[in-house]
Amino acid sequence: MATVTVPENNEVRRDPRRWWALGALVASMLTLGFDTTILNVALPTMAGQLGATTGQQQWMADSYVIVFAALMLPAGLLGDRYGRRRMLVVGLGVFLAGSVAGALADDVNWVIAARTLMGLGAALVMPLALSVLPSLFGPDERTKAVGIISAASSLGLPLGPIIGGWLLNHFWWGSVFLVNVPMAAVGIAACVFLLPETRDPASPKVDALSTALTAAGLGSLIYAIIEAPGRGWGDPLIVGMLIGAALLIAALVLRERRMERPMLDMTLLTHRGFLFNTLAATLVMFVLSGLLFVLPQYLQAVLGNDALGTGVRLLPMMGGLIVAARAAQPLVAKFGSRAVVTAGLVVLAFAALLGSRTTVDSGYGFTALWLSITGFGFGFSIVPAMDGGLGALPRDRAGSGSGLLMTMRQVGAAIGIALLGSLLASTFRDRLDVTGLPAKAADTAGESVVAAHIVAQKTGSADLIASANSAYVHGMGLVLLVCGAAALVTALLAAAFLPNTPVAPATEEDKDGNDEEDTGAAVATARADAGQ
Repeated sequence: MATVTVPENNEVRRDPRRWWALGALVASMLTLGFDTTILNVALPTMAGQLGATTGQQQWMADSYVIVFAALMLPAGLLGDRYGRRRMLVVGLGVFLAGSVAGALADDVNWVIAARTLMGLGAALVMPLALSVLPSLFGPDERTKAVGIISAASSLGLPLGPIIGGWLLNHFWWGSVFLVNVPMAAVGIAACVFLLPETRDPASPKVDALSTALTAAGLGSLIYAIIEAPGRGWGDPLIVGMLIGAALLIAALVLRERRMERPMLDMTLLTHRGFLFNTLAATLVMFVLSGLLFVLPQYLQAVLGNDALGTGVRLLPMMGGLIVAARAAQPLVAKFGSRAVVTAGLVVLAFAALLGSRTTVDSGYGFTALWLSITGFGFGFSIVPAMDGGLGALPRDRAGSGSGLLMTMRQVGAAIGIALLGSLLASTFRDRLDVTGLPAKAADTAGESVVAAHIVAQKTGSADLIASANSAYVHGMGLVLLVCGAAALVTALLAAAFLPNTPVAPATEEDKDGNDEEDTGAAVATARADAGQ
């Protein structure tokens, strides 16, 4: 296929293959959607069969998110410069290779390495799948195409836990990785044969040093947070990693502020609406990612559900999220983004505080109640926050603003898994009663609630099971208290500082601007993540 620099939308719209090409992008986004939630259901099973500690489970989840966050912006620039179709195919190929490696791995460290490789592939796929839409569809069809892609990505959120649970009930844990292979392969074939090649030679060059500073700084911070419960916050290595992370991130900020065309435009944070909407969206991803890490172990190990049952029992939160995300936009148009975002954060805070009252004997009914409310809080906050943040910027800053907002959202997810998971791990270890156990068995039991159950089954200790369940529920309660407090503080900041202007839909006059296309792509990603 010929390479085009500036696509002619009128010609592309007459190409009947454009909807088949959209199918290729749908397959790509559906694959990423599955992977967002499918691993969380598998973590308790993998902990038992691979002997993974809570920290190692955090790394299995966070290695993907860290690479995704650090490389998303440079990956998009690579597509602009060297061809979006080419880099999209490369990204799907890398994601496929990582999935195969994860399925065949027999060691925790290899699984973490495979997840890192998958994060690299996802960083290429996510921005490029959206950036090729203007080359396929004219303004009158683009909204429909964005909606289809958003639906495909959001479909993976509720289906991921169910499919993952079904696979774990019938096959080995590696099947949750292997399910990505046919989807990625279909996406590659469809991209090769159906997508036109487009590029933008005028886009900024990839800054290798800024990319390295981002990855190293974020990686050092996450390492310190995850390893601190085992080593102690005063351990020289932990202190050194925290200092190193601060220095690396400071160097990144200074470098980006001095560059003429930075990848991360920090001056955007001087816009009040953008700053506080970004904080709100980042907080929501912090809470969502942390909860999706701690909940499956509670549902599976403490309540005794199998993998499929665990996936099904996560649906109330997903359902509440999808319903609220669909209802959010009309409310924003009527009441303004400040009111809706603040209300969503208050609902999220209430749900988290209610969930913190969970006890070992509460049963699933109470859990389903606060999970449903949690989903409503997520849905009513994240989409209006993303829309409001981008709407607060001038049109000529929409592209760089969407990149910074999407990156911050992934950073929030990574820190949520690390910080909330570490709080849970340290609390569980401190409250677990291992009296009478040999030292080695006691150390193993303290690694995770799944490990404690395995030790209890081998030793025949019913008291250890009761202690493990109680310790885990107590730790989960503390996690939810932190989530509730963070959501409440953010709600107060939103109420005080967010501008309260309704977010108007794009007009016909706006629809030809490239910056508007960038904004729509970012909002589409937000809505996909929110289940809309």
